[in-house]
Amino acid sequence: MWQFFHKLGSPKWFYGIAGRFMPWLLGFGLLLALAGIVWGLAFAPRDYLQGNSYRIIFIHVPTAFLAQSVYMMMAVAGVITLVWKMKLADVFVRAAAPVGAILTVLALFTGAVWGKPTWGTWWIWDARLTSMLILLFLYLGIIGLAHAYSDEKTAARAVAVLAVVGVVNIPIIKYSVEWWNTLHQPATFKLTEKPTMVPEMWVPLLLAVLGTYLLFGWAALYRMQTEVLRRERRTRWVKELIAAGGGSQLKSRGA
Repeated sequence: MWQFFHKLGSPKWFYGIAGRFMPWLLGFGLLLALAGIVWGLAFAPRDYLQGNSYRIIFIHVPTAFLAQSVYMMMAVAGVITLVWKMKLADVFVRAAAPVGAILTVLALFTGAVWGKPTWGTWWIWDARLTSMLILLFLYLGIIGLAHAYSDEKTAARAVAVLAVVGVVNIPIIKYSVEWWNTLHQPATFKLTEKPTMVPEMWVPLLLAVLGTYLLFGWAALYRMQTEVLRRERRTRWVKELIAAGGGSQLKSRGA
């Protein structure tokens, strides 16, 4: 185990191992996500209360789950950056933040689409919605900090601190429907409890969730590879990689 983490400190080793996993993550991610979303949108039964409007959960729930999970991963990476100074932890935070921001926007948008027929309005300052909006601001803050400093070490520390401090918002998002009087319904799907929905509903939802996580893994590794190439562009192994026809991410960005 310790040898594995030691190898993670090598940008060249990480670039190679990431390239092996990415096709599998992309392939299985697309397969599971599309199967779950198509099954849920087209073939799952109608909800006896909400009718067909509930079907947005097959997009909303995976994006909302992952938006929170990505931030928790970033907070862990932030701790690693501050304590062990592992550069790849900072690379992960920078790579994951834009993806997390997009997921949060999708979660807020699909929540609004769901809220219109359910609550009669696109937006309300509900505890769950407000805390999710704060999550978006945290993502944007991390993205901004990452580009605010010319010195990468200073930027890495600033980004790590914000990621660690901001993680306090995650339990607020999760338990807001229990702590306050909120319009938002309790969790539709919990991986740690027996589903309250019929299998024809929760199975496609589970597939969509798993597929979305795998797709995030692919996107994070791709962006991490790009960041590694940017940082290591003057090293011999990157120059050899580009000369051999690799490093397409770096060449496409004109670095």
